[in-house]
Amino acid sequence: MATSTIPVETPQGARRGFLARNRWLLLRRASQLLILLAFLTGPWFGVWIAKGNLSSSLTLGVLPLTDPLLVLQTLVTGHLPYSSALIGAAIVLGFYLLVGGRIFCSWVCPVNVVTDAAAWSRRRLGIKTGRAPDANTRYWLLGAVLLATAVTGALVWEWVNPVSLLHRALIFGLWGSLWAIAGIFAYDLLIASRGWSTSVPRSTAT
Repeated sequence: MATSTIPVETPQGARRGFLARNRWLLLRRASQLLILLAFLTGPWFGVWIAKGNLSSSLTLGVLPLTDPLLVLQTLVTGHLPYSSALIGAAIVLGFYLLVGGRIFCSWVCPVNVVTDAAAWSRRRLGIKTGRAPDANTRYWLLGAVLLATAVTGALVWEWVNPVSLLHRALIFGLWGSLWAIAGIFAYDLLIASRGWSTSVPRSTAT
């Protein structure tokens, strides 16, 4: 007499299934954590792997990496950036031309954790309201940032850039700047799913 068996998922199988389903998410989180640790080893342990922040950095004392938007703002103020900043921006632009600009958002940017958390919360809470702004919004915002920079002579975006604010908070404990991060979470949660990623200028930072 033939008998049928019902497969039972073992804890090891469940763990392998979870890892398989979430492998890209886990790899992205590992990448973000390792990049953060590269900046933390200097202030914490005196081992300087990366100096600076995600707007402008020097890796291993030889490799400059600079956000092209930072260089563009500097030029708009009427100042010529240092040659190392220009080289760093060229390296970053060349890298993203090869692999795609969105890789910064998903594999480097610490704010990605916040927007992912907001998206997960929207799904769990069943929030359906709101919609992401038009993709052209980022170009209007970029124009406004450059205009404000030209008028004031200051790097306006660096005052409020949540990526830099969160990075400095994580490294130097400047937690007072987290109001901006809380605002992004609330915006993506309640108003527009993935609204932050859609509306801001595509930043190609280090």
